[in-house]
Amino acid sequence: MFENNNFKINKICCIGAGYVGGPTMAMIAFKCKDIKVEVVDLDKKKISLWNDKNLENLPVFEPGLSQIISECRNKNLTFSNNIKSAIETSDMIFIAVNTPTKSSGIGAGEASDLRFVESCARDIALYASDNTIVVEKSTIPVKTADIINKILNTSNNSKKDSKFYVLSNPEFLAEGTAINDLLNPNRVLIGGENHYAIEALSDIYSVWIDKKKIIKTNVWSSELSKLTANAFLAQRLSSVNTISAICETTGANIKEVSKAIGMDKRIGEYFLNHGPGFGGSCFKKDILNLIYLSKFYGLFEVAEYWKQVLKINDWQKERISKLIVNKLFGNLKSKKIAILGFAFKANTNDTRESSAIDICKNLIEEGANLSIYDPKVSFERIALDLNLDVAGEDQNKKVNSAKSIEESMKNADAAVILTEWEEFFNIEWNLFSESMRKPAWIFDCRDVIRTSEIDHLKINLWKCGYAKFS
Repeated sequence: MFENNNFKINKICCIGAGYVGGPTMAMIAFKCKDIKVEVVDLDKKKISLWNDKNLENLPVFEPGLSQIISECRNKNLTFSNNIKSAIETSDMIFIAVNTPTKSSGIGAGEASDLRFVESCARDIALYASDNTIVVEKSTIPVKTADIINKILNTSNNSKKDSKFYVLSNPEFLAEGTAINDLLNPNRVLIGGENHYAIEALSDIYSVWIDKKKIIKTNVWSSELSKLTANAFLAQRLSSVNTISAICETTGANIKEVSKAIGMDKRIGEYFLNHGPGFGGSCFKKDILNLIYLSKFYGLFEVAEYWKQVLKINDWQKERISKLIVNKLFGNLKSKKIAILGFAFKANTNDTRESSAIDICKNLIEEGANLSIYDPKVSFERIALDLNLDVAGEDQNKKVNSAKSIEESMKNADAAVILTEWEEFFNIEWNLFSESMRKPAWIFDCRDVIRTSEIDHLKINLWKCGYAKFS
């Protein structure tokens, strides 16, 4: 079929209904009305939320996503738990499942756990019919396509007359701007060995994306490009956070320094925002993967280099935690700390590897009582991330979820801003500061406070990267 260059995609199946699979498939359905798209997952609760009539209950929060779901759902976009049927009836299958870091065995703490990817490949081998294009969408180690290929084409379950064509199509989405990133990507990367399979996927994206932005490579280059892109971005964040610490001790202004170096075209202005440390599902995991890959091939100096990026990120979180303790007289016992923001960044409900997790754990360890407010993160999610027994009376006293900024800050000894939500830029500090216990502190880790609004108040301020407030 491929040899005649007439392979037509009528239906797409995506295995994995998470942060990547859900929005990506919604955009394909939105732009390609003639293609049926089915997103499947074993998690019945997650699928139920994708099908919920109340669009506020979608399991993934991204600005603009609910409008697309509303337009496409139950037309050419469906969500179900019927993996077998979806695979049997699809021409192209995306794998968008979780690839966590291994917790035990060879490569523990660094290598990716590919059991979910392997399980998907075996299901595809068992249920797919005719010629099928299989697309890696999950962030995976280099050479994973080889594993998938072997399972698909040599598995005992695989039908003898079926052929599979494996492509690598990594996502480059930034949470909080994922819909815009899907609408207007700076590049789409497709790696593979079969020309017709690559063109079939390219034709889908070219419906709304300039073909000049679609880069075609071999499969290994595509896989490595994803890991490298995330490692470079994380490296920039760790680098600028080291400079923020130097600014605090020398009198330099981190915003001015970032602006000055960002105007150098060789460097650029992006990912020079200082903060409490990088988070999200990919950066740490992908660097660990790069470390494991480097060690596997005997490149130990390369592995050590990338380890330092992670060490700096941990150091920044620890540094901020210690600073809070020191400013509050070295003692947090029974003191109330308002935590403003728990998601790893604004405009997402994702908390994976959020800096807030480690900082909150450190403050709890010091005896603090935390009142956490985040407009999109549930207390159930917060409790899981902090390993809380929500039924335990002691821990209910230690940590609670506030319904508003005002509730969080009432009688607080300090407020710590950890996520750059838009509403935090507009806090009327003259009102909230009156309700805090004096001497009160605000720790601005995201540079959201205009100092002119707080200079006249009886409140202490620390801003990350500014000597004046250290």
